[in-house]
Amino acid sequence: MSEGGEKARLIAWSQELLRVHARLREALQISRAAGVEDLLLYCHGFCAALDRHHRGEDRTLFPAIARAHPELRGTLEKLQQDHSMIAYLLSGLQAAVDRKAGPEELQRHIEGVGAIMENHFRFEEKALLAVLEGLGLQARPEDALGPL
Repeated sequence: MSEGGEKARLIAWSQELLRVHARLREALQISRAAGVEDLLLYCHGFCAALDRHHRGEDRTLFPAIARAHPELRGTLEKLQQDHSMIAYLLSGLQAAVDRKAGPEELQRHIEGVGAIMENHFRFEEKALLAVLEGLGLQARPEDALGPL
């Protein structure tokens, strides 16, 4: 592979992360706008996509970053703690949807997930985008970042 092609592939990881975050932000907006009757469908898709994204990062992306940049282990641990918190919030949202909670409760759950998700994404982008531009990870984007 030429040097330019290698650089383009390496930069693609930072672009892939931004693309996935943008899709998840869009999915959250659609879920926010959904009526109660449509929320089951939108929530299920959004919750599953966000969960798969974080599982891919925890399983594939973060271990590669930790090997290449051991100085970032504390940052990666914080991001993984965020993933656990978001998973907990998603399970609460899913439970509320399953029991057909009222619109105000559902909206509170969605807003809570959205607030934590946005803070997490901003921190992750600030902490990792430059690292991702030079990361030599040999993996499929859907394995490292989820199937979005």
